[in-house]
Amino acid sequence: MKFLRFIWQQEESLGILHKSGQFALSLNAVGRTVGRRFPFQDIESYLNDRLSWESWVEWVFHRYQDRGDFEELQVPYAVLRVLSPVRRPVSLRDGYAFRQHVEAARRNRGLGMIPEFDQFPVFYFSNALAVTGPGPIYVEPRHLEKLDFELEVAVILGKSGRNIPAHKADEYIFGYMLMNDWSARTLQMEEMKLNLGPAKGKDFATSLGPWVVTPDELEPYRTNPPTGHIGNTFKLTLQAEVNNTPVSYGYLSDMSWTFAEILERVSYGVEVLPGEVIGSGTVGTGCFLEINGSRRLENPEAPETWLGPGDEVVLIGQELGQLYNVIRTA
Repeated sequence: MKFLRFIWQQEESLGILHKSGQFALSLNAVGRTVGRRFPFQDIESYLNDRLSWESWVEWVFHRYQDRGDFEELQVPYAVLRVLSPVRRPVSLRDGYAFRQHVEAARRNRGLGMIPEFDQFPVFYFSNALAVTGPGPIYVEPRHLEKLDFELEVAVILGKSGRNIPAHKADEYIFGYMLMNDWSARTLQMEEMKLNLGPAKGKDFATSLGPWVVTPDELEPYRTNPPTGHIGNTFKLTLQAEVNNTPVSYGYLSDMSWTFAEILERVSYGVEVLPGEVIGSGTVGTGCFLEINGSRRLENPEAPETWLGPGDEVVLIGQELGQLYNVIRTA
C-alpha cells in the first residue's frame, strides 16, 4: 500500500495511491461516504492509532484496488498538491550506511577508510521541525554557500519498542520513502571542525515523500543482505537528477548496514515510537560533495558544482516515486 498526504479543493487528506500510480483516493472522503469518519490527515497520526483503523484501511484498499469501488472519489495524481506524508516526525535520525559514499568522501579528503564503520551503524539527529515534501525549498543566503542535495531512503516506524534485536527489527518498520537531506556544505564543514554536528549545515530542510510504501509491496525486489548482516534488503534503483540531468545512480541494496541493524543501534537503551523516521545515509554518488571530490581527485582544476536558486532536483526511486524540489531564496 502507498500512503500519501495531499491537498485537493482546499482540503488536506491522507490517502492511498492507485496501483496505476495515476490516481489517489482520500481516506477522509471515503470515511464520509461510508459513514465512518477517518480522523487522520498525516501518516504519523494514523500510526499512533493504527490498531483501531488498520482493518478498515485494508478493507478500503482492497475494495478500491481489486473491485474498483470508490473510483468516483479518486482524483488524478497530476492535479494534486502533494505534501510530505509525514507532517512532523516524532524524531528524525539519519544514518551513514553506504560504504561507497563513506569511502569516496574520505578518499577525496586524503583519508583512509575508518575501521569503526564496520563495527556499528552510526547516525545523527536532524531537525524534525524542518520537514518538507515536494515543492519549493526556501533557503537563507548562507545555505547557498555550497548548497547540496543527498539521495537517500528513509523508513518510518509503525510501533514502539526498546532494545530491539536486528532479527526482529523489520517488524517495527511501517514503510519506506525517499529522503533528500539538504546540506549547506560551508556551514557544515565549519561547525564539524569542532567535532560536533552536523547542525546548521543540515537543520534547515529535509524533504520526504512523495509517499510511504509498505514492505509487502517491495517483496518482488527482496534480495540477500550483505555477507555477515541481517535484515530485509530490497534491490530498488535510485537516481537523482538536477535540472533534468542524471547525476547519481545506485541501489538501496548497496547499504552496508541494513535498516534492521540501524534500528537495533537506535533502540539500544531508548524507547522508539510510531512515527519516528530514520534515513539511510547518502547513496554512493548521491551528492555533489562526493561527485566534486572524485572529479578533483582526477583533475585538481575541475570546477565544482553546487545548487543555486531555480535549480530543480528530482530523486527517483523504484516503487518510491519521484520527489521533486526547486531551490528558492527565503
